[in-house]
Amino acid sequence: MYQTLIDCEALSRRLGDPAWVVVDCRFDLADTGRGRKEYLESHIPGAVYAHLDQDLSGPPIIAGGRHPLPAAEALIAPFSHLGIDAGKQVVAYDDASGSLAAARLWWLLRYMGHEAVAVLDGGWSAWQDAGRPVRSDVETNSPAAFHGQPRNERVVLVHEVFKLPLLIDSRDPARYRGEVEPVDPVAGHIPGAINHFWKWNLDANGRFLNSGQLREKFLSIFKDTQAGDAVFYCGSGVTACHNLLAVAHAGLPLPRLYAGSWSEWCSGPTRPVATGEP
Repeated sequence: MYQTLIDCEALSRRLGDPAWVVVDCRFDLADTGRGRKEYLESHIPGAVYAHLDQDLSGPPIIAGGRHPLPAAEALIAPFSHLGIDAGKQVVAYDDASGSLAAARLWWLLRYMGHEAVAVLDGGWSAWQDAGRPVRSDVETNSPAAFHGQPRNERVVLVHEVFKLPLLIDSRDPARYRGEVEPVDPVAGHIPGAINHFWKWNLDANGRFLNSGQLREKFLSIFKDTQAGDAVFYCGSGVTACHNLLAVAHAGLPLPRLYAGSWSEWCSGPTRPVATGEP
């Protein structure tokens, strides 16, 4: 069972295995139709497509922000449509080293109790660079009966933020410091949060650092806080999942996610905002 990362060679050996579900999660915040278009043009054989806005986000029932965390019943339908049930090994990939929707799908499945899910290390780029086979047009899986229960203890809501022992912002340092803000109406970060940019989990080739390197890195960040008590956030609760995936791959207990993230936090006019370094 793969639970964090898988490489291209291991995945290629299981193409066509009915017990495996491969999900293409490519997505572009600036062009939300681009990922599906590129999937139709070329994808890993057997892969089905999941759209970040339509399949991996939902009405703001649990937490707000630009990509709201769906209610549990709103996740069962898309997961079943993708062909996922308790007996399936899921592999998610995108074109950004697992930084966007692939890590989001990984976290959502874990949140719903499905542990057999991994992200393709290096994503679509690694698959292409390795000269692996590709296919075009739409593919589907037979619908499955996904059953899962949300692990709500893994989610932090907005009213709990100031009670946290350690809050970590996953965005680019310039956004964290409030020097730029390309997406949300307010620049800055949640007071008291420290910064660990998700790209710092990767090497020069866009692959995850090895588990020992990641473990050393995160232990230095957590200091006296237990990994399971730390909380990550980002702009909308998506790229923070990359950090959560990296922590899990380091062999540490899974931290929690502030799902509403900065986009929810800054939407409240009375909530304080910090800029610069802590």
